[in-house]
Amino acid sequence: MHLCSMGKSSGYYGGYTLCNRGGSQQDFHVCLHLGLTDYRTFVGTNLNPLWEKFLVPSEDDLMQCQHTSSPLGNGAILETSDKKIVVLQRSYNVGEFPGHIVFPGGHPEPEEVGAASHQMGERLTNLEHNNTKVSQEMFDSIIREVVEEIGVPVTSLCNPLFIGISRRVLNVRPAAFFFIKCNIESKEIQRLYAGAQDGYESTQLYTVSLIELENMASKMPGCHQGGFALYKLMLEAMKNF
Repeated sequence: MHLCSMGKSSGYYGGYTLCNRGGSQQDFHVCLHLGLTDYRTFVGTNLNPLWEKFLVPSEDDLMQCQHTSSPLGNGAILETSDKKIVVLQRSYNVGEFPGHIVFPGGHPEPEEVGAASHQMGERLTNLEHNNTKVSQEMFDSIIREVVEEIGVPVTSLCNPLFIGISRRVLNVRPAAFFFIKCNIESKEIQRLYAGAQDGYESTQLYTVSLIELENMASKMPGCHQGGFALYKLMLEAMKNF
């Protein structure tokens, strides 16, 4: 992943490329092109009531969204040990999508890799090992979000599996989605949620079956509906292995 630079910084999403390093199907890698943006620019473009005025007429998503902030969010399809999926109902006091059903998540933190300004970002792009740090932050950040929003211990979580990028139609906000297994049962997760560090961001935690999640999807923001679609594609692909 390449870092190029967000009042608090966030990662600007500038598209992706697929790289095949070894020639086989297993050797494909996704390279995300990331820059820096900030919350003020996000509010002024993506969250602007006239956000569609910032879009460029184009069939290419990146060309269409070139004048928007488009900070890259993240979300986790978290599976409990008894095969339930964890979702949250957002607080009515949050700025985006109050009261909606969402997967736990937030966004990667450029500060975690030492990129807090455009100048820093430019220096980082010259150092290959920093691309590795940016890539690792993508995975570390979703673990942090799950721990802080749900209250489960880090040791209960398996390594995240990146399953794709979803961009919602409304204000074209992108999000990276990951599948994570948790070795704790639903009832215990409900108990742990009561002490979650960022529990104030949501009002309720649900642990649901795939069918129940299907029925709740219409209450999700578009990018989370896309995350659910990516999860179902993952399940289909796993049937072939």
